[in-house]
Amino acid sequence: MERIAILGSGMAGFGAAYRLHGEGLRSVMYDKNSYHGGHTASFKYDSGFVFDEGPHVSFTKDERIQKLFAESVEQKFEVRHSQANNYWNGYWIEHPAQCHLHGLPTDLVTKILCDFIEGKNDQGGPIRNYADWLVAGFGRTFAETFPMAYGLKYHTTPASNMSTDWLGPRMYRPKLEEMLRGALSPVAVDYNYVTYFRYPTHNGFASYLSMFLDKTKIELGHELVKLDPKARQLHFANGTVASYDSLVSSMPLPELIRMIVGAPDRVVEAAKKLACTTCVLVNLGVNRNDMSQTHWTYFYDRDLSFTRVSYPHLLSPNNVPPGCGSIQAEVYYSNKYRPLDRAPNDLIPVVIADLKRCGVLREEDKILFSNTNVTKYAQVIFDLERADAVATVHGYLDDLGIAYCGRYGDWLYTWTDEAFISGEKAAQKILDRMGAGQRV
Repeated sequence: MERIAILGSGMAGFGAAYRLHGEGLRSVMYDKNSYHGGHTASFKYDSGFVFDEGPHVSFTKDERIQKLFAESVEQKFEVRHSQANNYWNGYWIEHPAQCHLHGLPTDLVTKILCDFIEGKNDQGGPIRNYADWLVAGFGRTFAETFPMAYGLKYHTTPASNMSTDWLGPRMYRPKLEEMLRGALSPVAVDYNYVTYFRYPTHNGFASYLSMFLDKTKIELGHELVKLDPKARQLHFANGTVASYDSLVSSMPLPELIRMIVGAPDRVVEAAKKLACTTCVLVNLGVNRNDMSQTHWTYFYDRDLSFTRVSYPHLLSPNNVPPGCGSIQAEVYYSNKYRPLDRAPNDLIPVVIADLKRCGVLREEDKILFSNTNVTKYAQVIFDLERADAVATVHGYLDDLGIAYCGRYGDWLYTWTDEAFISGEKAAQKILDRMGAGQRV
């Protein structure tokens, strides 16, 4: 029997396990944590509050993935019409902001529209980076006031240091009539790329993995400390040594390369150039549930600690005790540009104070639960060094026959359904080498 190892138990790892199981192949999955799920893990506390590791929802249009996830929760899921808004300088703005300028200061709106119109009549220069793309698409005033300000908080590096490879449908580029209508009228129009989404009714987002747990043998508490590609052995911190014939990894590339015996210096150096954000999630349970009508809010002000805030109780009522609400605030740092410089729990009073300043929390609100969760690898930063560094690392792993997958293996800005499919594709590489199975 082929010995197939999978590193990581997130969406991508289970996608690989599911594909292999479909061909009658048994895999062994290793995870350093005492729980499965990777970055799609969910945590239920004695207080009755449930928090995911970040704001996860499923908005895939892939009917096959929709069906799999629905079966995994026995058809028990919530369907929500996506609601988002923005906060800037005391103003609450419908999302996306570029189409809902009504009510903002007149001078600012005038300048935004003038810049936008002038940009439409200007051929402009080459698009060298994300900053150029923003100015060309929205005009300089809007670009600098909103997406550049938000991006600096979210990505921790200026837009001028980022490529546009990650964008996809994430930033809506409006027509002139859409900008004008949104500036002259308070009518809200939904231009969000997420219209409807699904979320498990019980036990958080990680429930979507339930049906895949028996598709592989899961070994938790196994932190990789060495990978010997010649001997095809995995060495773990608990003393376990496991052999493999084929290997799928959803581990973050910098961590994986650091573990490989004999990795060339050029590959090691390339891996060190890969940048990602570290997110401190500040989770709060509150004694009321009417603090927001939207599922998440984007915050642009530099003097506010958080970049985005979501409300898990609006995803499923079972995420909180009856009558209560919950808040998850995201505070971003990065390994390369803005290192975490304080104890995570020190952010709790800062976030609470900032939520009160914005009016999300009231002075009389009672905080029933609070904690922090540090996600070392949160979002891939598409800085200008990324493409060449990824090509070098992936080329080396290809030579070793290690199949990589997921957000941190592909080193892409992937959503959960894309991560699952990425795992399936990594498994297919192994099947192709074995001459087994049909391509998905």
